[in-house]
Amino acid sequence: MGIARLAVVAAPLCMLAYGVIRLIGRMDGTYGPGVDWQAAHLANLAGLTLFVFLVFGIRRLLTPGPGRDAVTIVTLVGAAASIVQFVADIVEGLLAADKAEMRELSRQFHALPGVDLAFYQVGPQLLYVGMIALIAMLAHEHKLPWWSVAVVLVSSFLPLVTLDLIPVSAAGYLVALIPLWRWLERPVSTHVGVTTGGM
Repeated sequence: MGIARLAVVAAPLCMLAYGVIRLIGRMDGTYGPGVDWQAAHLANLAGLTLFVFLVFGIRRLLTPGPGRDAVTIVTLVGAAASIVQFVADIVEGLLAADKAEMRELSRQFHALPGVDLAFYQVGPQLLYVGMIALIAMLAHEHKLPWWSVAVVLVSSFLPLVTLDLIPVSAAGYLVALIPLWRWLERPVSTHVGVTTGGM
């Protein structure tokens, strides 16, 4: 579970990089398209990809069962939707000559049947819902402290208030997930199905 262990730290840091680059890019009022737009979105795309590995790592830590698998699927669907969204933003940024053209390309993509609902309004939110559920399940099995659940819950809602809070949200995820580091370094056979011990 080497990549999953790396993702504990790297995924939130990529999300943090996205938020910081986005804030810097917006300071001059010309954020997108351009280097700052692409750098920010590529950073978050890398983070989302790492979250996929993290989700599989968390799944292996949890006691097998339909609940574990259902939440894993929901989380991965959310990650996939978010990845599609960011790939679309990157492509639009590459194709557009200016912000107005990028907005028009985005409008055309949103206008496709089901796209807005699947990749913007509902789909990406499933990643956060799933992560909250997975962290709660880990806490229930004493593989994470309960405060991690509270931190992930608050961190997941912060971007809904304003996207400018993404760096704070990312920092919260990092703090909440760090305790997973010691679990993901162990052989699977030593902790799958264990529901005692802990933090």
